[in-house]
Amino acid sequence: MSARLSRRDLLKAGGALAASSAGMQVGLPRAHAQTPKRGGTISLRLWDPPHFDLHQTISYKTNILHTFTHSRLLKYKAGPGVQPGSFILEGDLAESWTQPAETTYVFKLRKGVRWHAKPPVNGREFTADDVKYTFDRFVNEKGNAYRSMMAALEKVEVVDKYTVKMTLKEPYVWFLDMVANPMALAIIPKEAVEKFGDLKKPEAMVGTGPWMLDSYRPNVGLTFVRNPAYFLAGLPYIDKVEVTVDEDNASRMAAFIAGKYDLGWEASGTINRVDWVQIKDTLKQRRPKIQSLEFASNQMSHIYMRTDKPPFNDVRVRRAISLAFDRQGLLDAVAEGVGVLNPAVPLALKDWALPVDQLGEGAQFYKFDPARASSRRRAMPTASPLRCPMPPTARLSRSTPCSSSSSTSKTSASTPSPSSRNTAHTSAPPSTASTSPWPLAPRRLSSIPTTTSSDPTWRASSRIRATSTIPCSATC
Repeated sequence: MSARLSRRDLLKAGGALAASSAGMQVGLPRAHAQTPKRGGTISLRLWDPPHFDLHQTISYKTNILHTFTHSRLLKYKAGPGVQPGSFILEGDLAESWTQPAETTYVFKLRKGVRWHAKPPVNGREFTADDVKYTFDRFVNEKGNAYRSMMAALEKVEVVDKYTVKMTLKEPYVWFLDMVANPMALAIIPKEAVEKFGDLKKPEAMVGTGPWMLDSYRPNVGLTFVRNPAYFLAGLPYIDKVEVTVDEDNASRMAAFIAGKYDLGWEASGTINRVDWVQIKDTLKQRRPKIQSLEFASNQMSHIYMRTDKPPFNDVRVRRAISLAFDRQGLLDAVAEGVGVLNPAVPLALKDWALPVDQLGEGAQFYKFDPARASSRRRAMPTASPLRCPMPPTARLSRSTPCSSSSSTSKTSASTPSPSSRNTAHTSAPPSTASTSPWPLAPRRLSSIPTTTSSDPTWRASSRIRATSTIPCSATC
């Protein structure tokens, strides 16, 4: 009999250390304590998109906008009863789904769902043909950088008007999560592509979602209005979503203090902790109803190492780096000391993560021990210093190259793409005036919290569903 690898064994074996900044969620009184009322406008600061074709860009500036106007087959459950870091699948356009075999999924669709009452679709009924067209375009569009998400998909078949069958080339445990991804697999109508040639024009933003795009003002803003024919009766509660484009942080901060924005101005409605500490006292006076809540985020930034090349192919080097890395010191320097230490899986993902002290023998390498790190380094036959300028002065966001004196182990400082996951990565603060050297180490700092709301139709992004809460967090 072959030995089975348990979840705990898997996590113990995984071992790269992480530190996570705790997310701060701030907002108006808790949504679940109130009875929702129809009407009103929610005001947000978002971004000007490069264009509106979600299959020809990986820009969140485009993808987030589709979460207002479009629906997916599945989505992640939201609401005040959902714990941050939980990813519970539920139907969106799919009423139910089954998996009769390891490589077969069958989706039963909602009946009576209609596209927005706008040309070129003009409110016709949503059917299984729309699902097949969306997935076929997704995997065949040459400019789609997300195509690998559906690499396991072999074919999509229309069984009947309200049933879709998907067959995979091989078992893929994350398939349903890919289907539920809010940044890539929104269901689109064939007519929009046929009329405009692609989906880049704002006129092509026609979906089945809770809001409809009413106007787009390049580099100024967007307006979304309530979809009166939305398939969830009575929803959405909010009549209008006003989006402002503002790329100046001082301007955004002043606007938020003045009450212009109902959510924080950074990604997913957050506020950087370095900004939050400056404005929190002022907010108590100017916006006294705002409340805050902190919890660990499920996001992490990474430093990747080329373990197929020196010096990172030597496990002793990687362990020495880990021992030399002061994780709590970094949190103190850039996140006001607020955070938790993560193992390879963020502690916020409660169903999977194990605390560091439960990782067995590997837990010792999660401790800051520069003396032991130095002794290990000196014991190596070709020890070369590895340094990275990373001043502890502000939010870690701008990339700064890190390198070793060894010519064979340069690292790349950028957000890793799926094609470059074997390259070491790090990031540095917006201000790079200081060049104080920090030792390169396996670092994972998470940033943005998850928010919840009593309104399941509020979908500004994959990690925020709120009608009356404003999350705030350090971003590292």
